[in-house]
Amino acid sequence: MSRSIVFSAVIFLSSLFSARAVFAETEASAPVSAQEQAASPAPAEASLYERLGGEQAIASVVEVFTAKAASDPKVNFTRQGTPKPWNATPEKVEVFKKHMTQFIAGVTGGPQVYEGKDMVTAHAGMKITHAEFDALAADLKAALQEFNVPQKEQDELLALVETTRGAIVEEA
Repeated sequence: MSRSIVFSAVIFLSSLFSARAVFAETEASAPVSAQEQAASPAPAEASLYERLGGEQAIASVVEVFTAKAASDPKVNFTRQGTPKPWNATPEKVEVFKKHMTQFIAGVTGGPQVYEGKDMVTAHAGMKITHAEFDALAADLKAALQEFNVPQKEQDELLALVETTRGAIVEEA
């Protein structure tokens, strides 16, 4: 794209935002009737990402969640006894936490981009069962509760996690 097109776009967007600001100031200073207030749409709810507290809060939950999952025998975090055991070195666990944070942030409306493999490829051969998936979800819920995340946000996040079950579980 040429510089002149980019420059023109910047000028156009700047003028658009300036016009919006003037319009908003004019609107704010005009008297509003009770009927107009009742008819106006409710403000948009913040994204789940914002309601969870953003990247740092999500990373903190992931930190606690990872510790819980790693020590939970119902999860089988290192996949022992499966065709694809995982050597959970400190470096690999850090990558896991980074990817979990990116994934949760991204699916909840944050700007982060998940850099890991797709869910099917990442979990192929791990033979994760429904019971292990449920145990992992329970550990995530426990981590959310430890940070006093409201029930509504817990439910929304766990529903998003549930959408990955088909790509992760390999139980017949």
